[in-house]
Amino acid sequence: MADWHVPQGKFDIPDVPDYIPRRLKPWLFIFFVLIIQFSGGVYLAAATDMVGTTALMQEDILMAGYAQLIGMAINFAVMFRLKFRYSNRFSLLLCCAVLIAANIVCAHTTSMPILVAVCFVAGWFRMWATFACNSTIQLWLTPVRDMSIFFCYVYLVVDGVIQLSGVVTVYTAFFSQWEYMHLLMVGLLLLMMLMVVILVKPFHGMPMVPLLGIDWIGALLWGGFMLCFTFICVYGNFYDWWEAAEIRGAALLGVVCALINLWRASFLHHPYISFRAMLNRNVVRATVIYMVFFTLLATEHVFEHSYAAQILGFDETNLVDLNWYVFIGIIAGVALTYFTFALRRWRYKTMTAIGFILAAVYLGYFYFLIDYGVEKEMLFIPLFFRGMASVIISIVFLTSIVQSGLPFQVFPQALTINGFTGAVMGATFGPALVGEFLRHIMAKNAALISASFTDTVPSAVHIPLGQLYGMVQRQALVVSMKEIYGWLLIVALVSVIAILVSYSPLRPSAFMPKWRNIRRLFRHQVRVSPEV
Repeated sequence: MADWHVPQGKFDIPDVPDYIPRRLKPWLFIFFVLIIQFSGGVYLAAATDMVGTTALMQEDILMAGYAQLIGMAINFAVMFRLKFRYSNRFSLLLCCAVLIAANIVCAHTTSMPILVAVCFVAGWFRMWATFACNSTIQLWLTPVRDMSIFFCYVYLVVDGVIQLSGVVTVYTAFFSQWEYMHLLMVGLLLLMMLMVVILVKPFHGMPMVPLLGIDWIGALLWGGFMLCFTFICVYGNFYDWWEAAEIRGAALLGVVCALINLWRASFLHHPYISFRAMLNRNVVRATVIYMVFFTLLATEHVFEHSYAAQILGFDETNLVDLNWYVFIGIIAGVALTYFTFALRRWRYKTMTAIGFILAAVYLGYFYFLIDYGVEKEMLFIPLFFRGMASVIISIVFLTSIVQSGLPFQVFPQALTINGFTGAVMGATFGPALVGEFLRHIMAKNAALISASFTDTVPSAVHIPLGQLYGMVQRQALVVSMKEIYGWLLIVALVSVIAILVSYSPLRPSAFMPKWRNIRRLFRHQVRVSPEV
């Protein structure tokens, strides 16, 4: 097995002048990645403060946040083309400028359509800048281009920053106001632009490949479909699902966008997402696993926050401190995946079973733990295991996409599908399903508890109606949460058994071609494309 990175002195980044020591060059780009990952359109940890000071609803802010993820997912299909068209210097300067504008707009606008559109664009450029940096240091991380190693680094940065960004956002809002988070990121992006101007040269290692033969219409249509799907999941409960014209209209528009794309993919030589990517066995398997797995973890989005705030009485700073528990779990999950899956080549089946077992432990712990008197420290174990489980599944199945046998021209399209199903559908479909389940169970339990409460507690008739209603709702919430955790735990255990009894000898063997060969493939695609 090759070393984790190239010995210092051999690896170099021609974009950076020689007066910068070679040992520091990769860390410069890691610093850039961290700034880019911290930046964005909206910061979901500040949603409560934004709702209190703007005319926006909680659903509006969630929709904007997921629009950013959709923009990132759509970019996957063309990120290699952008890499071979523009230098790192130009890419980073442009992306920083766009993200600065996005932060300024999102800090001041109260228009939901503008917010969603700006966040979508911000997600696109955020992914562009991230890939420009990560692809530059890839050979430093893994000189043999082993993607199972590379993705450990990617998810350590991406998932880790998500947790840390929440901490920074909440404490910034606590000590000042939520708009200052945008100002902080504008300052860091300006610092990054200054460093890029001084420390990064406009270097082109290979001749540029023009942005020809790209199905931009398909990109817009797929983006429309993903936005419609997300809109239905986010606003479904608010609009009472199919009773509302807004939900029916979004469903119709999403179906139309998908059907047009499928029709165009049947005759275009280079559609934005081809049938070969959509029907690939590994892509389909990853989609199914994501849907099941992230539905099991949907309680994080549905009522973990409500439980900690309403039942345990945590304020915003105590709530966000729980992010540290998840962050430690992410580090542990990345370390476990690196040493077992990436280095020792444990099977996909083994790693998938570990991920689902950790999810079952998370659900089981909450099922038996949930009560009125839980201390904050007692939440460490379930949140730690949730962080581990999520990052393990993400690394393993993204690696399986690389090992799917797809031609490299089609591989980025599979990444777009993976990005949407793993990040967007995983964060919206499961919570929508569990949230609707919670609503029905809450109504049933509240009726049963209120009836039994007035029958068994004679003094209840002297309690003010508002106070009595609050007591019933809190008790119904705890009972309903326990019931849902129990059902999800059963699904998790059944999933573990199904995984264990299946047979899959496949082990990770996912290697990326050389940059020269990748460029040659896309260059050939441009030459033969009839759409040009």
